[in-house]
Amino acid sequence: MSNLKMKEAALIYLDRSGGLQKFIDNCKSYSDSKQSYAVYRFSILINPSDIIELDAELGNHILHQPLKAAQVFQSVCFIAVKTLSLIEQLQTEAQINILLKLTHLPPLPSYSLDLCEFPLDYTSQRFYMMQGIVIAMTTVTKYTQGARFLCSDEACPLSKGFQYIRVHVPGATESATVRNDFLCNLCSSSLQEDRKFRVLGDKQIVEIIPTKALRAFQGYSNNQPFRFQSLTIFLRDELVNEMNIGNEYKIIGIPTCVKTSQTALCIEANSITFFNPKVPSGISDNFRCLLSLTSSSYWKFTAILANIFASQIVPPGTYNLLKLCLLMSLVQTSDRNKELEDCLDLLIITSDILLVDRLLNFSINLVPRGIRHPVSTEIFPTLSRNKYGTGAVSIQGGSALLAKGGICFIGDLASHKKDKLEQLQSAVESRSITVYISGKKFGDDMDQQMTFPVQCSFWSFVDMDSSSRRNIQKTNTLIGQMDCSLIPANLIEAFGLLINCNESSPCHPLLPTVQHTLKKAIDPEGLLYVASKQFTTEDFEKLLAFAKNLNVEFSLEAERMIHGYYLASRRIRTDSICGSKLSASALKYLVSLSEAHARLNLRNKVLKEDVLIAALLFETSLTLKYGAAVLCVAPNAVFPFELYNEEYLEQRDIYLTQCQQQLQQFIATYGPGTAIFTSDE
Repeated sequence: MSNLKMKEAALIYLDRSGGLQKFIDNCKSYSDSKQSYAVYRFSILINPSDIIELDAELGNHILHQPLKAAQVFQSVCFIAVKTLSLIEQLQTEAQINILLKLTHLPPLPSYSLDLCEFPLDYTSQRFYMMQGIVIAMTTVTKYTQGARFLCSDEACPLSKGFQYIRVHVPGATESATVRNDFLCNLCSSSLQEDRKFRVLGDKQIVEIIPTKALRAFQGYSNNQPFRFQSLTIFLRDELVNEMNIGNEYKIIGIPTCVKTSQTALCIEANSITFFNPKVPSGISDNFRCLLSLTSSSYWKFTAILANIFASQIVPPGTYNLLKLCLLMSLVQTSDRNKELEDCLDLLIITSDILLVDRLLNFSINLVPRGIRHPVSTEIFPTLSRNKYGTGAVSIQGGSALLAKGGICFIGDLASHKKDKLEQLQSAVESRSITVYISGKKFGDDMDQQMTFPVQCSFWSFVDMDSSSRRNIQKTNTLIGQMDCSLIPANLIEAFGLLINCNESSPCHPLLPTVQHTLKKAIDPEGLLYVASKQFTTEDFEKLLAFAKNLNVEFSLEAERMIHGYYLASRRIRTDSICGSKLSASALKYLVSLSEAHARLNLRNKVLKEDVLIAALLFETSLTLKYGAAVLCVAPNAVFPFELYNEEYLEQRDIYLTQCQQQLQQFIATYGPGTAIFTSDE
């Protein structure tokens, strides 16, 4: 009676939810094909909340005994097929394969599977929900959805018909569905598969890690031990190719153990959903007050941000140019499900790699996808044989794909080999990486290639005081040009910004840094400055999270200025031998810099004042690469004075206003519409 009641509830749910009509339509497709199948597969969308409200017992079966619940729906669907004469070729109930697709699970701890927590109760074959980031995936292979077996004894009644049907169930291996040791229940003769009725489906294996496990890749420890391991997810049929490396998903599935060289926990996925984090609602009160106090200026707010940023690592007022560039790169990251087109790559030339390394490492921890690339791993995808013996090739994502929408900090550029630097250059230029899969090497009939988008900003530095650099005879350089002979010229060009960070310069006095280091050694957790107490790390995290989700658009003045500067700068840096030194991507970087400064000011519109900062930063970078040109920009143009008080901020505003007039004069002289441009230009 209980089983009959559940069948009635299943039929009522199918009728109310529209599932019955969808089932009838699917049956019509099978019937129209006039082909006889061993297995007829149907997917039924289940809302657990609606089912439980209709019939608690059936809802409990779906959540905790999904295989038995599928049998209930299987019986209902078989009766419907026979009653309504939907599929004439269908003979037995065993030929119907029902897949229950859940929309969600109850938001209760017992339905969540977290590999960072103990205990792990995954012995019962029921649904769990887990959340994680894809770090590896395989190519798509085939598996057996269902097969027809016949008794080998021709005299046996079961040597015909569709009495012996094997279908894949969650957690089952290929050998559990198809093998040669099955026996007839009637005469005990061996069963033989009728191969022409075998039904194949697509299969893909992905590996995920829990989101909180990213702490292990951020190069920062709060001295709190934690554990994590990757989790293997089996995707089948319509779920194949629905997950991408680097994306974060919520997955509903049934845990199972698969034996390879060792027993591994796997999940048979039932449904997957792309995870979009919530957009923060605002910034801290202290930053809101600071924004209000500096509202009369276009540049004061970001100047103060750079001045006080990372006061746990360096004293306020030092490394301001670098810190501003870091903040601008951070606000160009994204947590949303969209293409990250406005990446801002930074290459830092320094003689104090320890301090710069600490500063960059601190900064990447302020965004969810800040990844410090471990030296022992690969930056870009690599290939290996799949450990589950499916014949598929496993593609390990690497740090760049794991940092999707964020920052990939690759450390000292000199620590990477030549072939890896060439790969980095190609990825930065094209914003994609292609993996070639040799069919001969991995046992496939043909070669394949897969292309992955690289949607992160790269940070790196070069040690100017390295022993290899000191032993090299410096080449003649132009005014303002840095000697970067150890770095491939094409790689320098590929990075959007080249930053000279020399602590012995007037912009980076040594004494405050030495005092800061000594005080931190005595009291590592102490807050040494008033700014550290007023504007905490959490305040900066909220500010960056809010700023990077702002949708910005260019004002007409800003758009004209940025195109005018690009065309003028391209013109004066072009010669008849080498052509233009500005690549087509230069305009993209100028746009990204302008948007970043507007976002950091918490504005929705890019103004010409934002373009000025972008132009000064970009021209400073060009001077370091190629030497000074007509628009001669000082190395400290963005921060010409030490920011001690309001008076110095006013002086900086006056100086930047003068720079803006010079930039406009430069555009008027060398920009579009002037006599020096040819008709083609």
